[in-house]
Amino acid sequence: MKTIEDLTQYYETSLKPDLMVLDEERLRIKKKLTPLILIDVIVLIISLGLIAHFSVSIHWMILPLCFCGLLIFGWYLNFYRGFLDQFKEQVIKKIVAFIDPGLTYQKDQCVPKTLFTESLIFHERADRYEGDDLVSGRMDKTDIQFSEINVKRVEKTRQNTGTSSEKKTKTHTYPIFKGLFFVADFNKDFSKKTIVLPDKAEKLFGRLGQKLQSMNTSRGELIKLEDPDFEKQFAVYGEDQVESRYILSTSLMSRITDFRKKANKEIFLSFVASKLFVAIPYKKALFEPTIFKSLVDFSKIQEYFADLQIAIDIVEDLNLNTRIWTKA
Repeated sequence: MKTIEDLTQYYETSLKPDLMVLDEERLRIKKKLTPLILIDVIVLIISLGLIAHFSVSIHWMILPLCFCGLLIFGWYLNFYRGFLDQFKEQVIKKIVAFIDPGLTYQKDQCVPKTLFTESLIFHERADRYEGDDLVSGRMDKTDIQFSEINVKRVEKTRQNTGTSSEKKTKTHTYPIFKGLFFVADFNKDFSKKTIVLPDKAEKLFGRLGQKLQSMNTSRGELIKLEDPDFEKQFAVYGEDQVESRYILSTSLMSRITDFRKKANKEIFLSFVASKLFVAIPYKKALFEPTIFKSLVDFSKIQEYFADLQIAIDIVEDLNLNTRIWTKA
C-alpha cells in the first residue's frame, strides 16, 4: 500500500512539473474570464440601481442578466473542458498508475448502468445516468471497477394551463445517488441476493426501528445477525437467512464496520450474482480542479489520492483476495 511519504516523493518528481505547466494554462483561462465576470457584476449593480431609483420592474432586468450569465458560463465551459481533459490525463491518470500499475483509467467512461441496476441497492428508476473517471483492472485475484456516477429519476406530470382545456407537461428531477460506485468479483459463490443498507431506523427509534426494518418486505426478509455493533450501523435484507450469514461472516462484518469508520462516510453494499457492489455518496464533484485556485498544491493531490484510495482499499479491507472457499 502506498503511503503519504511515497505520494510526497512522487508529487515532487513526477506530478509537480506537469502541474506547473497546467497552472500556467489555468492562469490564462482565469485572465480571459475575469473581464466577463466584472461585466456581469457591473450589469447586476446597474440593474439593481435602476430598480431602486426608477422603480423599474425586475422583469426588465432578467434578460440582460441571464444573457451575461449564459455568456460567462459558455466561455467557462469552452475553456474549462480542454483544461479538465489535460488535467485528468496528466494528473489523475498518473495517480491511479502510482497507486497500482495494474489499474487503467478512462476519464470519459463510467461503471455501466446495467451493473448499477443489478446491484439492487437503490430501488428507484434510473432515468438519467451519467458518470466519468472509470478505474478498472485486476488487483491480485480480484477484478474491480469503480467510477463517479450521478443517477436521477425523472417524473413528468400533466397539468391544466388554466386558460383552456390544454395540458402542460412539467418535468421534475429527483436525485437517487451521486458518488463513487464500486463493483468487484466476490470471493464466495452465492445465488441469492443480500442488501446491506445504513441503519437509520434503529439509530432513530431503537427497538422500534428494528420493527420498522422488518416491515420493509420489498427488499426481502430482514436478516438477523449476531454482531450487535454491525446491526447498529446496518440493516441487512436478503432472500435466504442461511446464505446471507454465509456471505456476512463474523470477520467480514467486522471488516465492513472498520472500513466505514476509516472512510468516515455512509456506505451501501450488496451481494448479487457473486459480485460485491459498494456505493459511497459524495456531495462534491470528484477529481476536478477549479480555475480560481493554484494547481501546485500538494493538499489537493492528497485529496484526490485519498478519494481514489477509499475505493481501492475495499479489496484489501474486505479481504477480497482471500480465496479459501469455492472460488479460485
